[in-house]
Amino acid sequence: MPPGGRPPVAGPGGPRRPGGPGGPGGPQRRPGEEPTDLLPPVYQSTPREPELLTHREDEVELEPFYDDEYDEELTEQEARAVRRKKIWRRVRRTSYVTFGLMLLAPVVAFAVAYQVVDVPNPEAVAADQGKAITILYADGTEMTKYAPGDANRTMVKYEDIPQSLKDAVFAAEDPTFMTNVGFDLTAIARAGWYQLKGENSGGSGLTQQYVKEATDQADLTLTRKFTEAVTAYKMSQQQDKEDILTAYLNTIYFGRGGYGIKTAVKAYFGDVQLKDLTHAQSALLAGMIQNPGRSEQQAYREERWNYVMDQMLKHGWIDQGYRQSEPMPVPVELTDDSGLSGTRLHIRQQVIQEMAKVEWDVEKAQKVGVTVHTTIEPPKQQAAEDAVHEIMGPQPKELRSSLTAIDPQTGAVRAYYAGEDGTGLDYATNTLQEAGSSFKPFDLVAALQKGKGLGSTYDGRTPKTFNLGGTKITIRNASDPGNTCGEQCPIREAMRMSLNTVFYDLVIQIGTQPVADAAHAAGIPKTVEVQGVKKDLLVNESGGPPNVGIAIGGGEAQVRPFDMASAYATFAARGIYHEPFFISKITNAEGKAVYQHVDVSRQAFDPDQQKNQDIADNVTESLKPVLTYSRIPCAGRECAGKTGTHELPDDASQTSKAWMVGYTPSLSASVWVGRDEGNVALKDSKGNPIYGGGLPGQVWKRFMDKALEGTPPEPFPKARKLNQFDNPQPTTTTTTTTTTTPKKEEENRSTTTDPTSTRPTTTTPTRPTRPCVGLTCPTAPTTSDENQPDPIGGNGPRPTG
Repeated sequence: MPPGGRPPVAGPGGPRRPGGPGGPGGPQRRPGEEPTDLLPPVYQSTPREPELLTHREDEVELEPFYDDEYDEELTEQEARAVRRKKIWRRVRRTSYVTFGLMLLAPVVAFAVAYQVVDVPNPEAVAADQGKAITILYADGTEMTKYAPGDANRTMVKYEDIPQSLKDAVFAAEDPTFMTNVGFDLTAIARAGWYQLKGENSGGSGLTQQYVKEATDQADLTLTRKFTEAVTAYKMSQQQDKEDILTAYLNTIYFGRGGYGIKTAVKAYFGDVQLKDLTHAQSALLAGMIQNPGRSEQQAYREERWNYVMDQMLKHGWIDQGYRQSEPMPVPVELTDDSGLSGTRLHIRQQVIQEMAKVEWDVEKAQKVGVTVHTTIEPPKQQAAEDAVHEIMGPQPKELRSSLTAIDPQTGAVRAYYAGEDGTGLDYATNTLQEAGSSFKPFDLVAALQKGKGLGSTYDGRTPKTFNLGGTKITIRNASDPGNTCGEQCPIREAMRMSLNTVFYDLVIQIGTQPVADAAHAAGIPKTVEVQGVKKDLLVNESGGPPNVGIAIGGGEAQVRPFDMASAYATFAARGIYHEPFFISKITNAEGKAVYQHVDVSRQAFDPDQQKNQDIADNVTESLKPVLTYSRIPCAGRECAGKTGTHELPDDASQTSKAWMVGYTPSLSASVWVGRDEGNVALKDSKGNPIYGGGLPGQVWKRFMDKALEGTPPEPFPKARKLNQFDNPQPTTTTTTTTTTTPKKEEENRSTTTDPTSTRPTTTTPTRPTRPCVGLTCPTAPTTSDENQPDPIGGNGPRPTG
């Protein structure tokens, strides 16, 4: 070593230490072996002691061996190696501590929580359930009290529970109940994962469900799940499984107002005794536990019953023969001890559904004993029921109808008739029907948004053949061939006369998606749940834009009658949509409001306030003459509206659905008439087809006149001119009529699968025609028979009008 110099070290391209790896006489380092020659000489010469798990050589504190003088002798590579060792040592120690805490903290938390939580008593829980829910009309008078069966509620004992019910409840909710510790860790972990993602999931066994029911805690948090699991575990340690199952069945909610199994059996199966329940009946009851609020949805009942039956088969609690041969039991009709009957039971059901929507479902409400204030006005409700009874009463009993009335300025539902049988199908919100020509106002909204106007003209002659992608479609107007306003027909006259050819041509030009968008903007939902099944509205089978048939209310133009009243209310409110609602507020036993309705509204047709109003006002302008033309004007006041009819697919001379939807500035109402079978001929008591201006129009007029009796007339605001507002000047032309003969098919809707065929075309000279101006258009045929074809709204022997 040179005097005062350093020991030779290895550097890039430099010499190696003697005896070091790679140096003269030194051992060769194997791949992956740490370079010990980079450690300080003192440390290299330290004798190796026996290695212990708690005293490893790499755990020796190295700091004392280093000082500034010695650091000068380390190369950069040596210093990096030392630093790496120190860093990894700290990482290992931190990891050990963290892992230990992760194991210890839940154990400590569980032990602490175990000492704190109390196991709920089933008698005390039952005492807090089943308080009456009072439902009031808008004027504060009582509609009904909702607490069926709870007044005589009794607790059952374990020996009273049949094996069939035990099997069904285990199959539906907790197959491992008899062997688990009160909770299922796998299910809880899955539920926690879903909640972290913002999704809902089950995961609670029977014991946890009982704890949740007893503590009235339903918030979707991990803290609640943890506390619930601890309480369930404690309960499982302190009580037998038999006692837990009995407490569960005495307090759980089954729907239909039935808390506890004994009340539920009576609510679903009438006089059937608990001990006599079959596996099939038990499966229906157990299936409702998951979502009792949907107990009256037939599709949901079938889905849950099949699931429970399949689970019992899977676990060997029933055999294959029983599964295949046993039909689903039919629950008894709902009864109401308060005296509420008929169609008003549908109102109660709508109120209950809305309570769940605003997070005050029956379970929660009955524990508090709330009072629900509704928007239903008794005089208007009575007017709706009277109108239906007076007009539809003498008609064939197989006819079905609905009437919904909404306040356009708020969205409040003022009257609701969804069918005479209040325990049967709700025809206002639980059915989808082709709207016929009552859908045409949405065509007009889209046209106005695209720059068209009430004075824009289209060929209104009939019949008219359109070539859609190589497929010829023939469209006819109602009362064809007499119902036409010539080759240059303004939109306002086409609306008044409900000319299919004009609106079909219009929608081909502007596209079907703008029409669907306009309907959604007005108030037709994009998705609804009908009879337990969610459905997307105004789309084709693949979810894309609807077919051209939507132009005249056919094809994908399927809507709920309730939503049509809401959509037309948007026109009445000058383009402001208000979400419809039944509940104005909910108060507790002390009269304090625990829920208050908040208006959900928006500009429907354009972000610009003035243009939004103009579009709605122009639609109203086109609909005002319709009622006079259809011979159903309002008494002593201005109204606007549209009729609609949908024909049979294989016989355009027969109808299957009939509509009337109309409004004043303060009330919008829709009326629908049809049959349960769907596409079957609608016949009145005289055997005549039913059109929109017939029975539905008469019901609507009778209701509006009675509901608004004694109120001052409300004129509509004058419509501002939008785009081409005025009709063109009359001109004299000579036209020809092209006659085509379609195959037997539904001529109202667009189709791409069944092209029409044509016979030889004949050209026939006709008398000169001119565009319609004011009331110079051809007048409708008149007749003293109120059910004869009416040229508006499809009221004729031809396609949708």
